[in-house]
Amino acid sequence: MNIPSELKYTKDHEWIRIDGDIATVGITDFAQGELGDIVYVEVETLDETLEKDEVFGTVEAVKTVSDLFLPLSGEIIEFNELLEDEPEKVNSDPYGDGWMIKVRINDASEIDSLMSEAGYKELIGV
Repeated sequence: MNIPSELKYTKDHEWIRIDGDIATVGITDFAQGELGDIVYVEVETLDETLEKDEVFGTVEAVKTVSDLFLPLSGEIIEFNELLEDEPEKVNSDPYGDGWMIKVRINDASEIDSLMSEAGYKELIGV
């Protein structure tokens, strides 16, 4: 299972890549594996400002639909439009082409509440 050390993680199985005041967010390799074949990603919160832990979208797999929770407060500034036609990228490349949104971070202190690679491994029992 792939858990990149340079990323941050949440208890809800999102990963976060921080670049200045912009965070790129997706779901982890573990999460996509648990969900199975992803058939649709929906984000209707583009250009909205949300609080940490609010639902920013949903991911639909063959067997289930799961909410996506915002790991950091901020404005959703970009949706990965590649996922409109190729949602399976979340399965095949969760940390690359399968990213979901970019967020302009409102409160950088919230980054401290995110998990490291080691903390996430402990959460999922790896």
